[in-house]
Amino acid sequence: MNLQFPYGFSPNGWTAQTDLATHVADMIEQLLLTAAGERVNRPTFGTGTAQLVFAGLNDSLAAAQQQLIQASLQQWLSDLVKVQAVTVTVQESTLNIVVQYTILQTQQQQTQQVSFGVTA
Repeated sequence: MNLQFPYGFSPNGWTAQTDLATHVADMIEQLLLTAAGERVNRPTFGTGTAQLVFAGLNDSLAAAQQQLIQASLQQWLSDLVKVQAVTVTVQESTLNIVVQYTILQTQQQQTQQVSFGVTA
């Protein structure tokens, strides 16, 4: 079952569902937005990327975060996706993340882009 994120209800009052591609994209977004230790029963879940908004962004921080995101995706979503590439770049005060992956069940290639920080 692919639950809709954020959690909601369908018009008939049941738990809202979504297609597999959207569900996987939502799971990647949750992983990026969650800080380690934020989930009670999964203290290592997350990347802490959202907290970097308050850090001094530079290329070395982006490289370290790229490795952390790659490892987290491998640990938590390897049963759903095969990660092709993770790119993290700094542009002024914005951290741009691009995740390229293949959904294992459908062999569908996807690209997801997330930006943290000040966007113009």
